[in-house]
Amino acid sequence: MFSIMPYLLLLAGFLLLIKGADLLVEGASSLARRLKVSDLAIGLTVVAFGTSVPELFVNIFASVTGNSQIAISNILGSNTFNILVILGVSALILPLAVDKSSVWKGIPLVLLAAILIGVLANDYFIDKGEYSALTRIDGIVLLLIFVVAMYYVAGVAKDINSVDEFAHLVSLSAWKSAGMIMLGLLGLVFGARWVVGGAVRIAESFNVSQSLIGATIIAGGTSFPELVTSIVAACKKNSEIAVGNIIGSNIFNVFFVLGVSSLIKPIPFQLKTNIDVSVCILSAFLLFIFMFTGRKHKLDRWEGAVFVLIYICYVCYIIIRK
Repeated sequence: MFSIMPYLLLLAGFLLLIKGADLLVEGASSLARRLKVSDLAIGLTVVAFGTSVPELFVNIFASVTGNSQIAISNILGSNTFNILVILGVSALILPLAVDKSSVWKGIPLVLLAAILIGVLANDYFIDKGEYSALTRIDGIVLLLIFVVAMYYVAGVAKDINSVDEFAHLVSLSAWKSAGMIMLGLLGLVFGARWVVGGAVRIAESFNVSQSLIGATIIAGGTSFPELVTSIVAACKKNSEIAVGNIIGSNIFNVFFVLGVSSLIKPIPFQLKTNIDVSVCILSAFLLFIFMFTGRKHKLDRWEGAVFVLIYICYVCYIIIRK
């Protein structure tokens, strides 16, 4: 029997995730400013963290509740969505000029992150083990690389002059800032719980895999903050922010979010998921190649259209695959 409740639960969860992330960023930004932290540092840390925090909480809850396929498909789906859809649509709005440091430092890190998932998760092929998984050791490796990656991302972001445009910094009292942080965290916890619960019920009702729901609906929903940030940046002709936002989010998703998730509980890896990894790698590789086709260091409209077309084909494939 059809029930609308899982869909309402999923929608309410997404709304809570987005609002929770917004409150967390605003409260933390205000608190950091009171502690004399520079606007640039806040933009590079708190704001960058805020756009990926929905994926983090969804993955933590999915790992804790044993819905591991949602955890890994959410990250692969989000990173693919970020490049093919968000950058694709942003480039259709306005061709995106990319800073040289982003091309040579940021995008290669995104490609490395995608390749690393495939290497770490494929124990079956590499070590001839009984099954493949992202283990706790893999999680530690990802988190250690995350620390190094942040150093390079900081180097890229120094060339972005208007990073604090999206920090939305305001002066609030310490108590109000702390209250917003707490409310944001509560929204993220309950939002993640409802998103995972709704997704599992929808998957069961349609007899499809959790990975399908995770790679499409959840990935798109948790990537909404990145979508808004990049499209607004493109409309304001601030292409450095539009691209830098995606680079930072994809790096954070793999090295930190997936690292934390696998540290909490090892994530089993199905062989069919290698297709999703391959598409994630392909999208990052094409992003790098497109920086040298047409106008150098610029994502043109036709390249954005190619991204969107690839994503449509990918979604059609995973729906048929289930």
